[in-house]
Amino acid sequence: MKTLAVINPRSAGGKTGRDAQTIAERLAEVAGPITVALTNAPMDATRITTHALRDGYERVVAVGGDGTINEVVNGFFHNGQAINPEAEFALLNLGTGGDFRKTFDIEAGLDASLERIAEGRVRRIDVGRFTFVTPEGKTGSRHFANIASFGLSGHVVERANRSKLKRVLGGFVYTWVSLTSLFGYNAKPVRLKVDNVFDEVVLLSTCAVCNGQFFGGGMRVAPDAAPDDGLLDVIIMQDAPMRDALKSLADIKTGAHVNNPNVKVFRAKSVIATPVEATAGAPVYIEADGEGPGILPAMFEVLPKALKFRA
Repeated sequence: MKTLAVINPRSAGGKTGRDAQTIAERLAEVAGPITVALTNAPMDATRITTHALRDGYERVVAVGGDGTINEVVNGFFHNGQAINPEAEFALLNLGTGGDFRKTFDIEAGLDASLERIAEGRVRRIDVGRFTFVTPEGKTGSRHFANIASFGLSGHVVERANRSKLKRVLGGFVYTWVSLTSLFGYNAKPVRLKVDNVFDEVVLLSTCAVCNGQFFGGGMRVAPDAAPDDGLLDVIIMQDAPMRDALKSLADIKTGAHVNNPNVKVFRAKSVIATPVEATAGAPVYIEADGEGPGILPAMFEVLPKALKFRA
């Protein structure tokens, strides 16, 4: 099988780049002959993956963190359609967060990811797609394998990705920034339409549109999400007093927050999120798999079983 490894040399604080040759050699031991491509700019992994699939590659392995995984998955699609529906996606998750792998019970580290690739089990998983407003004010579209969210979570990701503490704290930086953001973030009213079962203006803390279960460095925001059920788990966390917000943040680690009266849970094929007049001038940031592409308004949808995942 013609295989490409897309390596982000900056992941894990640059350790992935320093170990790139060893990683490639070990991957070749379980996957057969491979071609290696190193990224050097944002969205490089998407462009590299797209070109590879059009050139006949049959498997692309994302080597890095959740951001690298997101970019590689985006490279599998063009205008919402799979470039090669039979091509396989695989991963060596070596970044700081590791949220995507947790839904599939893949342990941290190179050995665990290599073992899953060697086992050869392939399953089809769903992929999320959403349209949004870019920082330049244009309409953009992206895909996500794990989770897209907006509100406080989008604000947190924006701050965390700019923070110099990310290299020091790793995935814990998201928890730290979440705690500090609680004291300065103002909830914003957003109209949410979830399929035909919910259509209300919500004073929103965070809304997570979930294919996988974990985000923010290990927070189990969607404990019942299944990445192959053809649906997105929609977790709506409304504004709450500080004491309740702190408890909810702690509960997210285990998934117990879904029992909070301020939290609504749906399963749906689409979500439309629109700022209302009272939100004007206060952008609501979106994050997808730990990356911040833009702001609301946005429309989210599921592409059922759109990706072959070797894990």
